[in-house]
Amino acid sequence: MTKFYFTLFLFAIVLILPGYLFSFALFPVLLLIALFAGVLKEFLNIVLKALLSVLVIIFIMQMLFYPGENVLWGWGIFEIKQEGLLYGLLLTSRILAIGSAFILFFRITEVRDFVKSLEDIGLPPMGAYVVLSTLQIIPEMRRQANTIMEAQKTRGVETEGSVLVRAKAFIPTLTPLILSSIAGTEERAITLESRAFSAPVKKTSLHQLTKSNIDRALPIIFALIVIGLLVWRFFF
Repeated sequence: MTKFYFTLFLFAIVLILPGYLFSFALFPVLLLIALFAGVLKEFLNIVLKALLSVLVIIFIMQMLFYPGENVLWGWGIFEIKQEGLLYGLLLTSRILAIGSAFILFFRITEVRDFVKSLEDIGLPPMGAYVVLSTLQIIPEMRRQANTIMEAQKTRGVETEGSVLVRAKAFIPTLTPLILSSIAGTEERAITLESRAFSAPVKKTSLHQLTKSNIDRALPIIFALIVIGLLVWRFFF
């Protein structure tokens, strides 16, 4: 939860502080954290795949169509205005900082640790299971899809090549993927019931997390800094 509170802390200060310099400067800090955590390559790969194209599109749209008076460059109906350029930098910097912070959090935090910590602070077991299922559904379906694709490849189905070839190979995987997902849901439900998941008793867990004094102090420090920034922003 300390890492999650730190992520929320970054989310808050990025929205509170004006301008785009701090948000852009935050990304190298996240890169440094990812380096020390040993997930730099994975972190950069996900950021480039998930955020880069979105940031480019948003920046171009804001730069060309955001209303303003100071025109820096124009060609036909397209005009680059100073206001659009500044707002595009502000918007993309915040998306980059916030998106990267959450991506890094899930790269350096095990899902089961996160869900168990939510239970420890009072989240009901049913809610924890919903969070766990939501976080695992995409990776699980991806693994199942890869397994099905590998099975088709062994049967002589062409699964590599152009986009059209890969699309033709992917469409036949949808039916077994959906059926296996439904079967997996039923199996998980039976497993949970066999462990008395819905029984109205206090639940126990073999997986335990420990909390140090630093873990107790840091959320308070984060909250005080956010409150101080809010006071500074609105009254000074």
